[in-house]
Amino acid sequence: MMSVIAETPRTLKVSQLHPCFGREAHNKYGRLHLPVSPECNIQCRFCGRSLNREEERPGVAAGILRPDQALETVRKALALCPSITVVGVAGPGEALATNAALEAFRAVHAEYPSLIKCLSTNGLMLPDKADALIDAGVKTVTVTVNAVDPVALEKVVSYVIFGGKRLTGPHMSILPLRQVEGIRRVSERGVTVKVNTVLIPGVNDDHIEDIARTVSRAGAAVFNVIPLLPQHELAHVEAPACGELNRARAVAEKYLDVSYHCRHCRADACGIPGLSDFSRELYGERMETFSHG
Repeated sequence: MMSVIAETPRTLKVSQLHPCFGREAHNKYGRLHLPVSPECNIQCRFCGRSLNREEERPGVAAGILRPDQALETVRKALALCPSITVVGVAGPGEALATNAALEAFRAVHAEYPSLIKCLSTNGLMLPDKADALIDAGVKTVTVTVNAVDPVALEKVVSYVIFGGKRLTGPHMSILPLRQVEGIRRVSERGVTVKVNTVLIPGVNDDHIEDIARTVSRAGAAVFNVIPLLPQHELAHVEAPACGELNRARAVAEKYLDVSYHCRHCRADACGIPGLSDFSRELYGERMETFSHG
């Protein structure tokens, strides 16, 4: 089935077509997440990745999709939800820790070049894979940046795996450096970049302006403040209240457009955010065709 985006004027901006990048598209267009990424190369202190059907949050999917299953999954998704304009990879692990996302995007882009290809990443490998992503048709990238200062970073991240080594403490400062470099590389090539920052009270809540200023200078266009979902090492930290979120957003808005409609989507989401969910119909109640990686 033809996607609605194929009938949409090419002059429309990403914000008018991408339900996660612009509020005008949020209740109008759908997105599909392909859960092709099983591994991660950093460990955030609040992150507990999981394979299940119950939790409604990032880092969770019912199973792992093989890259060679991506194209058929997109075909089925468009039949279920013709309003899909975006095909994304957002986990359940790190999308650039393997080449699975690239393989999936290449296959989908060859058949559906008009669909927006979107990647969510922690940015560690973004500088190395920027050109390959663009060649695979990726037009929007979301980079999760929770700290740009080494001291703040240690409060958010337990370790980083880079160059075959497990880095901790001050050595993890390679992460924000590469995040900024990656944002700069893809934005200079015409990719629209959104930055997600998880607001963690008492940890990085006084660091939001530094993050927003830094990523804005690197070329990011949109900033999204996400409230902490207390779990893993930070299960004892209370989620930020509405007032804390609004203050953080107001600070960030001095530097970038700010998103106010994030839904904490799963890595296998399908449909119009907040209005429809076709993930169970798409991926099935049983998942024999999936590998847990």
